[in-house]
Amino acid sequence: MQNAASHQITLLLVDWSNGDELALEELIPLVYDELRQMAKRYMRGQPAGHTFQTTELIHEAYLKLAKQDGQNWENRAHFFGVAARAMRHILVDYARSKQSGKRGGSVQKITLEENLIVSAQRPEEIVRLDDVLTQLAVLDERKSRVVEMKFFAGLNIEEIAEVLKISPETVKRDWRFSRNWLLRELSSAE
Repeated sequence: MQNAASHQITLLLVDWSNGDELALEELIPLVYDELRQMAKRYMRGQPAGHTFQTTELIHEAYLKLAKQDGQNWENRAHFFGVAARAMRHILVDYARSKQSGKRGGSVQKITLEENLIVSAQRPEEIVRLDDVLTQLAVLDERKSRVVEMKFFAGLNIEEIAEVLKISPETVKRDWRFSRNWLLRELSSAE
């Protein structure tokens, strides 16, 4: 059943890539629940009183995704990887706007455990994590994408390998390296 749904999503993504706007309309109901789960993971780490609601984050991400002209969607995992990046950028932009001019102060350590989502209680923590991920991307874009897809989107090793067209073992090595590098960089800010 999951394979059939995944295959149908991939076919609709390919049709959408080829300019079929109706494919997008058919796609959204199929991916909405997964987008909602992804958005919930992101929102769980936001401070109380955050003005974004889960549904608003999904809709903002949808708008970003729908505006991507010429995007060559490869499969379900690729779509969710791009959706994760869109959600991350939306929340980081929001945090930056809230922080505006409040740089500095004490930065809490952000734990990067296997299945733990960022527990950022203040906008500066979200911004700091994004800054460090951006630094990692300068050093190694692929490793940064592995973190983004695993940590934020909740994709598994095989899905990440499929999106990045690398072996699952390479994903595991990239994750181990990236996790250690990020922890070191985040702790140096304390």
